[in-house]
Amino acid sequence: MHLACLDLEGVLVPEIWINVAERTGIPELRLTTRDIADYDQLMRHRLDILDAHGIGLSTIQEVIAGMGPLPGAAEFLAELRTRAQVVILSDTFYEFAMPLMAQLGYPALFCHRLLVTDDRITGYALRQPDSKRAAVRAFHTLNYKVVAAGDSYNDTAMLGEAETGILINPPASVVAEFPQFEVTRSLPALLDAFDEALAAL
Repeated sequence: MHLACLDLEGVLVPEIWINVAERTGIPELRLTTRDIADYDQLMRHRLDILDAHGIGLSTIQEVIAGMGPLPGAAEFLAELRTRAQVVILSDTFYEFAMPLMAQLGYPALFCHRLLVTDDRITGYALRQPDSKRAAVRAFHTLNYKVVAAGDSYNDTAMLGEAETGILINPPASVVAEFPQFEVTRSLPALLDAFDEALAAL
């Protein structure tokens, strides 16, 4: 049995934090895992900025409500689901992602949860450490073979754990550091790469 595992932001939907940065006019919120590989360091940075500017969960949810999937993402996902079971492995949060999941037909999503008090985001609860790699390892114990795709540093452990790992629109630094992964530059090209990888399993 085969599974396709995908990152969410930068693959199927725009980067949520970049959209929040643009809407709030706070450029420091543009930083993503493309810029800071340590996820905990990145999230603490984000939460400190939100707290300093008094930005609550409701404001971020308003931004997300105005977003949609990347062009062609819903069609890509529908096509991929005809070839394999699909699981989204993301470092986003259910409180952010569900409106976007509705627009993608509610694929299976494994991500994290926010800690919120009176609309103030006070912290976050990881589903588990190194959750993307751990999920692929768990799928292997269920006798699944996995093809995985992502765009950033925090996807590379998942890609390395999978039978085949594919990058889509990664920054040059990731390409240079992880030359073992195939690089694609569009969703149609990613679908072709999945077809080849799944056929080889």
